[in-house]
Amino acid sequence: MERISLLDCTLRDGGYVNEWNFGAKAIYHIAKKMALTGIEYLELGFVRDCEYCPDYSLFNGNESVSSIIAPKNPEMKYAGMIDMGRPVCLERLGKRTSDGFDLFRVIFKKNKINEAYEYVEKLLKLGYEVFAQAVGTDGYTDGEWIDLIYQFNSLPIQGFYIVDSFGLMKKRDFLRYAEIADHNLREDIILGYHSHNNMQQAMENAASMTEMKLKRDIVIDASVFGMGRGAGNLNMELFAAYMNENYGKCYRIEPMLEIIDEYLNDIHQKSFWGYSLPFYLSALNGCHPNYAIHFSSKGTLTVKSYDEILKSIPKEDKAVYSKEKAEEFYRAYQEQFVDDRETVKVLEHEFAGREILLLGSGVSLTKERAKIQSYIDKSNPLVISLNFIPQDYKYDYVFSCHMRRYKDIQDVAGGKKIITSNLREAVNYQYMVNFSSYMANAPEIMENSGIMCINFLVHLGVKRVYLAGLDGYQTSNSRNYVSSALEYGFLAETACLRNELIRKELQDKRGEIELIFLTESVYAQ
Repeated sequence: MERISLLDCTLRDGGYVNEWNFGAKAIYHIAKKMALTGIEYLELGFVRDCEYCPDYSLFNGNESVSSIIAPKNPEMKYAGMIDMGRPVCLERLGKRTSDGFDLFRVIFKKNKINEAYEYVEKLLKLGYEVFAQAVGTDGYTDGEWIDLIYQFNSLPIQGFYIVDSFGLMKKRDFLRYAEIADHNLREDIILGYHSHNNMQQAMENAASMTEMKLKRDIVIDASVFGMGRGAGNLNMELFAAYMNENYGKCYRIEPMLEIIDEYLNDIHQKSFWGYSLPFYLSALNGCHPNYAIHFSSKGTLTVKSYDEILKSIPKEDKAVYSKEKAEEFYRAYQEQFVDDRETVKVLEHEFAGREILLLGSGVSLTKERAKIQSYIDKSNPLVISLNFIPQDYKYDYVFSCHMRRYKDIQDVAGGKKIITSNLREAVNYQYMVNFSSYMANAPEIMENSGIMCINFLVHLGVKRVYLAGLDGYQTSNSRNYVSSALEYGFLAETACLRNELIRKELQDKRGEIELIFLTESVYAQ
């Protein structure tokens, strides 16, 4: 590794907080103060096809930025960002000039890779230095990441970036992307890192990058006061001090503190950025941070329900935010949500101190009846059947999350009925719990009664549960259930997939609850 450099993105990424309306005076003085710090790169804002206004850190070419940076600090390079979602006209931008931008950072999503490549190629011919930056790097497989690197290796770009768009990257994943890039990037290309701090990983990842001893120069983005959308970015004043202490750098921290005091504190008081549960949960669920902003503005969601609504967003919509979609998800959630806190309190009391036995409807209930009954006689457990009424066993509760199954049992007298909130037509039940709170993670099995009931028991604080009749789906023509009326018509491929997904989710639960299988099951492995 030859050199570690810092790039300040306060005026650009910080602009998401205040729609880039810093004011002409603030933009000028922030740029001048950052030029005194000794950092190597200063990003002034987005460059777009727009009408330039001095109060905004949005520019349309070299002329709009020249008065802000004159005279240039010869030790620092001045950058602008171009988004391939709305690229600036190259004819309008023109060739590189001594009093304008030195460098452009070109960001692009997966569906714009080829357009970005062609655009970067033209920018380079105009004399600009270019950093190519793949938005949502964690959305690339290792193979896709390598292919992208080799594609841009063929251009004389100066830098290539890991971009943690939603603040999701844990250290292990970040280091993997960095190592792959270091091994495959052309050796003269700088490797950059742009973070977001939703999971509070920015500082650790950036510090880890400096310790990797890569075979190339690196550049790390940060913003003063961590200013940025949602949970914000890596704090420039903190990381610059870290570099001074650990790598012999001589960055001046005082001008950064003056920027905070004179300009950013007032903005922060009006428009908060930084760590918060909504932004943490948006990152945890892989969602665009604007969902956090939108839903938190409602003022109606508890932390629990906030997490649930984010989980309910389809995978294809998580990374791309729109207000219309957000409203659609919010409405759908509110229509289904039930507050089950009182129900949970009651059942916590009823289940306290009791051993729990779950009865699935697998054929092993019949085959191994003596073993099951022996356990019941010895331990006197609280018995919960799953989506059916057992004929040969006394039960205390039925847990049901499937309307078709519930219609067959809702009028049967006996144990108490616990149903989930998606059973809108249900009658004759004692307790209703919120469906999205306990559904399985995998969409293919989200309504699996065994997974949902175990999730519910975990929520109640149950530490151990006995299982019988959770046999798993058979891929042969053999009988699956104690009653032919309960049979599913799954294809063998579907049955195998469901078995694997259920096995994985049960395995993941073993750290929270002890699962003891009394009967033979494909999930007991």
